[in-house]
Amino acid sequence: MERVLVTPRSLSENPPPELGLLTEAGFELVFPAPGRLPGEAELLDLVPGCVGWLAGVEPVSPRVVAAADRLRAISRNGTGVDNLPLQELERRGIRVLRAEGTNSVGVAELTIGLMLAVLRQIPATDAGIKAGQWPRLRGAEVAGRTVGLVGCGAIGRHVARVVSIMGADVIAYDPFRPPFDITGPFAWAADAGDVFACANIVTLHCPATPDGRPLVDAERLGRMRRGSVLINTARAALIDEDAVRTALDSGRLGGYATDVFDPEPPLPGGLAAHPRVVATSHIGGLTSESVAKATRIAVTNLLQALCAEPVA
Repeated sequence: MERVLVTPRSLSENPPPELGLLTEAGFELVFPAPGRLPGEAELLDLVPGCVGWLAGVEPVSPRVVAAADRLRAISRNGTGVDNLPLQELERRGIRVLRAEGTNSVGVAELTIGLMLAVLRQIPATDAGIKAGQWPRLRGAEVAGRTVGLVGCGAIGRHVARVVSIMGADVIAYDPFRPPFDITGPFAWAADAGDVFACANIVTLHCPATPDGRPLVDAERLGRMRRGSVLINTARAALIDEDAVRTALDSGRLGGYATDVFDPEPPLPGGLAAHPRVVATSHIGGLTSESVAKATRIAVTNLLQALCAEPVA
């Protein structure tokens, strides 16, 4: 029986019924330790002999690809592939498949939730009440502010529609300039730097930069309006953590909300512990709806790739 490796945390901890399509097709499923990102050593142990891989966001090194002696296809349960060594996979003839747009609503809704949590200081208020206090912290509204988006794929466009309905102006940067359907004032920025200079709230919805340098560095943070808010539900590599910490300490940034870290979980005492940071544990796509949709599409993609040849 041929084997398929299944590594997304949402699938290894609580395998959903959609995975049954693989077993019904005659494949044996192989899982890492449940509920956490597998490291290189664990992947090196698991991947030999597997013909297919339903992959998450875990980093995949060229060493792991070299050990994948029978691998024919990797199917992501999402759209990002910057955790994969694409050139090495292409050289080996291993197909890379993506589940396009499956978690866009979940990530967009979390982005809005984080935005409101920072603006209304919800975590600090909740913590104070649970500690027996009665904090009444003055917040801010989305309405009347300018929300800047860097990246306008399915997630960014959904965020733009919601904040527009809430009464915000929108400024966005995306080199492809996809069509927008929003109700309020909207402007395209000439470059990403203009978004940081013009917006009160900046939210990131783009892949990591090709050269690996942070998109959000001291220079861009220095251009932001004092007290602005930064939201990151995209990639940890997009920000310079030291620069963000400095901006928070100085008040240049009024708050930073993030769903992504490097490493995950973050180290104790790091940026996540800052009092002006609202942190979640990479749960943007972790909704019942997103997991079911992404798994179904990823499984279908993998079956189409693998079953073009007879299953042993």
